Amino acid sequence: MTKRSPSFLSIGECMVELAPAGEDEGLFRQGFAGDTFNAAWYARRLLPKDWQVAYGTCVGDDAVSRNMLSFMQAEGIDTQSVRRLQGQTVGLYMIHLDDGERSFSYWRGQSAARQLASDPDWLAEQIKGRSVVLFSGITMAILSPEHRQNLCAALSKARDAGTVVAFDTNLRPRLWSGPDEMRMGLIQGATVANVILPSFDEETALFGDPDPRATIDRYRGVGAELVVVKNGADPLTVWEKRSGNQSFESQRVEKVIDSTAAGDSFAAGLLAGLATGMGLAPSVRQATKVSAQVIQARGALADIKIPTGEEP
Repeated sequence: MTKRSPSFLSIGECMVELAPAGEDEGLFRQGFAGDTFNAAWYARRLLPKDWQVAYGTCVGDDAVSRNMLSFMQAEGIDTQSVRRLQGQTVGLYMIHLDDGERSFSYWRGQSAARQLASDPDWLAEQIKGRSVVLFSGITMAILSPEHRQNLCAALSKARDAGTVVAFDTNLRPRLWSGPDEMRMGLIQGATVANVILPSFDEETALFGDPDPRATIDRYRGVGAELVVVKNGADPLTVWEKRSGNQSFESQRVEKVIDSTAAGDSFAAGLLAGLATGMGLAPSVRQATKVSAQVIQARGALADIKIPTGEEP
């Protein structure tokens, strides 16, 4: 990656999270989470202290919005790129678990984060000069078509100026009007990214990909320089512009407790490794180790041991 000032910005929606607190199905623990916020939270733990880790979004001016900002700040995440909107609030979601696999119920219709790209000048200023910027398919999905264009324009300009732009495709079909809009939105986001992080099961469901190579070919075709295709417990298929195709084993775990934030923590591990000069293979290994720890704990934000060394 091109060396820039050490700053990692994640853009999207942070929500109130209600996660199962234990075996009692009626007991939930409140927290704050969301795909790109989870990635920022893990990146803060993986990146050196001299790196700024920031979150870009909009929140309201109510008590829960203030509590969310206080939480971010306490966790070491810079909130100067959070815009406060009068009279608005944040979204909420509940996690349901079935043998470690999660499903969600959402209450996000009034979420202020839907306005994060409504002011293109403000948005461009937040992105300008960053070393790494991460956004996702969910980031795209919550925005109107006009605001998606604002976001992509700002990201494209930043990429041209040397910022590494990473796109985690992260599909949530219920956030889109239908498959056609979702396909268009994903390709629109992918065209402004250097690094693309798709999940094969989602890609084959939406695009009909027969294998991970087909996923890679699609994103190579829109200008990606690095594509990392996640595939659950199966090996990862990776294509890099400089070195071509590679395969990496996933990190095996005895029991999956909660798969929430598996991909988010993977993105943080990979991008943190690349940003600090670890190289592709060590960065992928770091990402798989972090993700393996996360799926063995409950909730989106789990205590992790920072991976060290080259052991598999």
